[in-house]
Amino acid sequence: MRTFDELMMRRALDLARLGTGFTRPNPLVGCVVTHEGRIIGEGWHQQYGGPHAEVNALAAVRDQALLAQSRVYVTLEPCSHYGKTPPCADLLIEKGVREVVVCNLDPNPLVAGRGLQKLRDAGIQVETGLLEAEGRWLNRRFFTFQEKNRPYIILKWAETADGFLAGRYFQPIHISGELARMVVHQWRAEEQAILVGTRTALHDNPHLNVREWPGLDPTRIVIDKNLSLPPKHHLFDSQQPTLVYTYRQRDSKPNLDFVVLSEADNLFPQVFADLRQRNVQSVLVEGGPTVLNSLLRAGLWDEVRVLRNPKTLGAGIAAPHFGLAALREHLPLGEDELFVYHRPAAQTNE
Repeated sequence: MRTFDELMMRRALDLARLGTGFTRPNPLVGCVVTHEGRIIGEGWHQQYGGPHAEVNALAAVRDQALLAQSRVYVTLEPCSHYGKTPPCADLLIEKGVREVVVCNLDPNPLVAGRGLQKLRDAGIQVETGLLEAEGRWLNRRFFTFQEKNRPYIILKWAETADGFLAGRYFQPIHISGELARMVVHQWRAEEQAILVGTRTALHDNPHLNVREWPGLDPTRIVIDKNLSLPPKHHLFDSQQPTLVYTYRQRDSKPNLDFVVLSEADNLFPQVFADLRQRNVQSVLVEGGPTVLNSLLRAGLWDEVRVLRNPKTLGAGIAAPHFGLAALREHLPLGEDELFVYHRPAAQTNE
């Protein structure tokens, strides 16, 4: 039977999810305030630059006098530094809350235990680690960025039942059904950036935006080593932030940056190091087999999402194959099936 504490933390995690796609590059955070076994206030971090979860939850409490006897559940350690907003740890202290239960510690060096120490120094009872694994999965992008110094990398492709993702000569083929295509747009809205290679950009001429789901367009990333893509392609329309990684020099334009890489070093480590400097915390890779297989071989991936359709091609460009991974999710999406794999921690060589 679930304890009351678990129920309240799960509620806080559910609230945190409501900020998906809007708080980036900040983590997802939810907060629940209780008094004598009932919820008196709750909130979540709704958008980057806006009030944090604790601020919204405490403001939702009608009788502020109850806070002195309250128990607060928050999914991530309250911040202890000034950023876009004042420290939440200071606000909890100011409101005189009695107890704080935290799901995850914040790995950000600006916080990293300082928020909890502030609370304890003020006489507040602090408990940590409740539903820790669930909290880490929710904020896997944030934790990967902080702990591995690179974005969280999601590889996505659609394949036929006989294992192909394009025609024999890379001609684009609509493999997935309507529902699956809508879900892909949801994924785009949830991630900070979306990446394709030269061949996919050339043959598909994609927009890489969010059209079938409400949300923010991701930053577009294209690998174009020799600047061979036509300048009139949709990727160069300046309608959303776009990064082109290349070995050739070209002047940047508004919403279109050309980033010159070294030909002497491995390409993708350079790309992800640059994205780290730009504070990009997650990348959805919708590239073709060259890009996907390169990342798989290099071990530069965290999650794989495969949309499998019952149609067959008989011949074409084969879908990638990858080693052992944990199947986290398998569900039907209309005429397709979705398989979500998570890379086990033991496989990492970073």
